[in-house]
Amino acid sequence: MRLRNYIALVYALFIGASVLVLSLTINVFAGNLFSLYIKNNIKAQSEEIARSLSDQYDPFSGSFDMTTVQAMGMHFVHQGYIVSLADNEGRTLWDARTCDMKQCAAVISEITSRMAGHQLNGAFENSLYTLDYAGKPVAALNIQNYGPFFYSEGESLFLRSLNRFLTAAGLVFTLLGVVVSVFIATGLSRPILRAAKAARRIGRGELSTRLVPSGGRLSCPAELEELSLSINGLAEALENGERWQKRLSADVAHELRTPLTVLRGNVEAMLDGVWESSPERLESCREEILRLQKLVEDLNSLSVIERDALHLHRTEFDLEKLLAKTAEQFAAAAKEKGIAIRCCLTSAPVFADQDRLTQVFFNLFSNALSYTDSGAITVQLTARPDAGQYEITVEDTGIGIAEEDLPHVFERFYRSDKSRSRNTGGAGIGLAIAAAIVEAHGGRISARSPAANSDAGSVFTVVLARA
Repeated sequence: MRLRNYIALVYALFIGASVLVLSLTINVFAGNLFSLYIKNNIKAQSEEIARSLSDQYDPFSGSFDMTTVQAMGMHFVHQGYIVSLADNEGRTLWDARTCDMKQCAAVISEITSRMAGHQLNGAFENSLYTLDYAGKPVAALNIQNYGPFFYSEGESLFLRSLNRFLTAAGLVFTLLGVVVSVFIATGLSRPILRAAKAARRIGRGELSTRLVPSGGRLSCPAELEELSLSINGLAEALENGERWQKRLSADVAHELRTPLTVLRGNVEAMLDGVWESSPERLESCREEILRLQKLVEDLNSLSVIERDALHLHRTEFDLEKLLAKTAEQFAAAAKEKGIAIRCCLTSAPVFADQDRLTQVFFNLFSNALSYTDSGAITVQLTARPDAGQYEITVEDTGIGIAEEDLPHVFERFYRSDKSRSRNTGGAGIGLAIAAAIVEAHGGRISARSPAANSDAGSVFTVVLARA
């Protein structure tokens, strides 16, 4: 069953059941309330009959005005009350059945059939009243009526009309509920179907597929909007992944092409006798082989780290000593370029992988030295006791990083010089490895450049948790 039909069916059944229960409840409640009203009305009417007949007593003659009693009695018969009047000795003064048995029988039959039509079974019951004058009993009144209650023709018509109204209202609201349920089900299923179609298109490789948000319409709840946004996010991530894979293939091919071309040219030249096999030329070939080996090793390291397979061998050591030792390794190369290395360090015990962090800071120093021709490289270690962290900055006075390049400096193979000249750095993997190692330690790394192409240079910041 399709989702739209399923939701519509569930809504329709729920609304129909609700209308049915509500109609039955109203019917029962209204019937009980109306029955109570009828019982009270019958009681009040019987008491009114007793008062009316009592008023027909003449104290001077000691008798009732029988003409009026007969007229009133027959009137009460038509209203469903069979009246009989007797004196104090029990002698019958007037009885509606004796007066007109045929009429009384017709009334009794009509009331009985009317109540049977309302599925209410009962029988005629007697109610006794004592008529008195000046506090003295003058007669006994017996009123016979259908019990426990009965409806007049007008009251029966009212009940039938009420039942017809409730039935019609139930049908109308049930139909309306079905229409509304179909509308709601369509509104709910439409975004889901759109998302399903988009997912199928993405599965076929159409990664540019996007769902246009409906802008929070009534027919599309926030959860379904979130579904659409999630589909868009998935498509964008896959598209970026595909773009990254294509770029990775191009970058790897570019990085491998140059050393392989040099190697092939040198070897072919020596095989053809164009060049003699000299130690210098063999050393050139060895350097290209070492470059290839370094590139493969970097790619393998980055692959291990990025697939969460990096196993950290954590030990407790002083970060100050690690930074000082790393700076010392670059002291000779920095002196040769006329660059000063300044260290502002303090004791910083950490629990981390010392070899991996050495690789991080080695890459940062190497990067700073490659892009700095004069000035200084400053490494500073600051403790943040309130945050339980250490902040390490490596700042240089080199060429800086263009603003549009800053968001990409930690991506693999990304280098700000699009020509990829070997004079301005390596393959562009070092910073990606550094970022992956820092993140594996639960830290973060960032880069900023106050002003590109000026002496302001670049600042790389590493934040690590304290031991």
